[in-house]
Amino acid sequence: MAQQRRTFLQLHPRDNVLVALQDLPAGTSVAFNGTQFTLNETIPAKHKFALYALAPGEEVRMYGVLVGRATKPIPQGGWIHTGNIQHAAENFGKRQKEYTWQPPDVARWQHRTFKGYWRSDGQVGVRNYWIVIPLVFCENRDVLVLKDAFLKELGYAQPDVYRLQLRDLIEFYKKNGHTEGYQFPCRQIHYEQNRLFKNVDGVKFLTHESGCGGTREDANNLCALLAGYCVNPNVGGITVLSLGCQHSQFEILQQKIYERSPNFDKPLLFFERQSWRSEYEMLSAATLETFRGLIQINQCQRREAPLSKLSIGVKCGGSDGFSGISANPAVGHCADLVAALGGRVLMAEFPELCGVEQELIDRAVSDEVADRFIYLMREYARRAEAVGSGFDMNPSPGNIRDGLITDAIKSAGAAKKGGTSPVVDAIGYGGYAFQGGGLSLVCTPGNDVEATTGMAGAGATIQLFTTGLGTATGNPISPMVKISTNNQLAERMSDIIDINCGQIITGEKTVEQMGEEILEYVIGLASGEYDTAAMRLGQDDFIFWKRGVSL
Repeated sequence: MAQQRRTFLQLHPRDNVLVALQDLPAGTSVAFNGTQFTLNETIPAKHKFALYALAPGEEVRMYGVLVGRATKPIPQGGWIHTGNIQHAAENFGKRQKEYTWQPPDVARWQHRTFKGYWRSDGQVGVRNYWIVIPLVFCENRDVLVLKDAFLKELGYAQPDVYRLQLRDLIEFYKKNGHTEGYQFPCRQIHYEQNRLFKNVDGVKFLTHESGCGGTREDANNLCALLAGYCVNPNVGGITVLSLGCQHSQFEILQQKIYERSPNFDKPLLFFERQSWRSEYEMLSAATLETFRGLIQINQCQRREAPLSKLSIGVKCGGSDGFSGISANPAVGHCADLVAALGGRVLMAEFPELCGVEQELIDRAVSDEVADRFIYLMREYARRAEAVGSGFDMNPSPGNIRDGLITDAIKSAGAAKKGGTSPVVDAIGYGGYAFQGGGLSLVCTPGNDVEATTGMAGAGATIQLFTTGLGTATGNPISPMVKISTNNQLAERMSDIIDINCGQIITGEKTVEQMGEEILEYVIGLASGEYDTAAMRLGQDDFIFWKRGVSL
């Protein structure tokens, strides 16, 4: 798509706008498909300008689909912005045709393997974690007390570089009575960890603000989500802390676990605060039993697994006008490679599928899958409208500033990260994706952490996260690969970026080449050969999507 060095680009033959690949000053001459005109205003990089003059009410099309309508006359070469177009998207309905997919050639990966942790249900994890989870926010403090003890004593704690900096600053202030002229000493952040349990990749501690005082629906959904974390093959064992009187009861969690894994056999420890005489007694018992559990899961070792055992989640956040041109299509090609190899691909963010619903519906493997997706999309939209919102309000100020000025523009580019494989399932938040060889649609918000939290709960063992503006987030159990859409971001925020797709914009590499590089990175990551930047920085973000009211 953006394989040659160009200053602008048409994304689809049906589009009536062009995308600026760099700042185009007023007076720039544009020649395209026999049409020539001069820009009468500067077009910022990543933004769009009209290929032909548009009258009020006329369609604006990108990626071959409707993404907006003109609200004012837009001259040929005119800058497309929020002041002259508004959101508009195609309608959608029943599945209209059988989908025929031409998978990419995967011969070179057909016999490749990765070294993962086999679970008794046949799933294979890329990490071996123990998780500590609260059933209600009242237990967050107890979780954090255990976190401080376990991470420091077992060798999983992050470097104390900022604490050491503050110590230096305090000493300088004590000595001089001011901070004028102070400069922090240069310190390298070292991540070597002296771990007691060599086959346990970490102990992860989740906290949240739910479990009590909400609706029964939210309590059940929380338990369903946490059950997905327990069943996720990256998890080897679980400690559950409960107060005792909340809506989200341990019995509901157990039920949700066995619905997903009838023969579930991982260590599952339960401690209910109201059944103990003191915090000290309960946490002492939790410490002892969790330590014994770690001894048990440390016996699990990595073994060879086919690439069909990969389970990849795809997500974009902090998106810019290049997201749908570089990183998202490259991730989409990687997703197609994984699907062609028989692996699972999960795509979240239903508000960012607005306008491409019919394409996804027509890719469904059955009417049942298509109808489930239609129901989830319409029910989500209905709930948003009931509180005075809507998908059209999805783009953030950062998105708009960098060229994603309507939800349909954002969505059409966001959907590219899902590739072209058949849609094999559509699941609600808290559901679990079991189908391989295609794309499972996971109903989540566009909110970065609510979405990535949901995909880990749906079984994603690795998540590919594209960003154009820079998003510093991660997940406790599902390694997050940060993929930059442009060279400038990769240079400016190199501490959070793992892969740079900016070379697609400059024409140095193709979408397919970058997709293949991403797959190779995933194979090494799945084998434990390295960690991602988010993992090294300890970015273990977890936010439950609460939909009901508080009672």
